[in-house]
Amino acid sequence: MTNTEERAEDTCPLVYQCRLPLSTRTVNHLAYLLRRHLKAIRSRWRILPPVKIAVIVLAVLRHDQRLADMAGGNDVSESTVRRWRDELIGLLAAQAPRLDRA
Repeated sequence: MTNTEERAEDTCPLVYQCRLPLSTRTVNHLAYLLRRHLKAIRSRWRILPPVKIAVIVLAVLRHDQRLADMAGGNDVSESTVRRWRDELIGLLAAQAPRLDRA
C-alpha cells in the first residue's frame, strides 16, 4: 500500500473573493465600538485586530457570506465568526435603544 499526496478526484481548493463597497467611516465606527467594548470587558486580545473583525462581520451581513467560508479564509473557526457577528450586532443595537419600536 502506498501513500499519495494527491487529492481525491483531482480537486483543487476554491478561492472566492468579492469587492465590498464600504466607507472607511463605517469600518472605523465598528472597530471603535469593538475596541471600546473590549476595553470595557478587559479582554486582553483577539486573534485579529478590530478593523479586520469589522470587515469580516460586514461581509457576512452585507453579502450573506457563509460563516464557514469567512472563517476558513481568515484562519479562524466558524463559531468565532458567529460570536463576532453576534457581538457586533449587539453593539450596534445598543447604539439605537428605541429600535425595538420599529
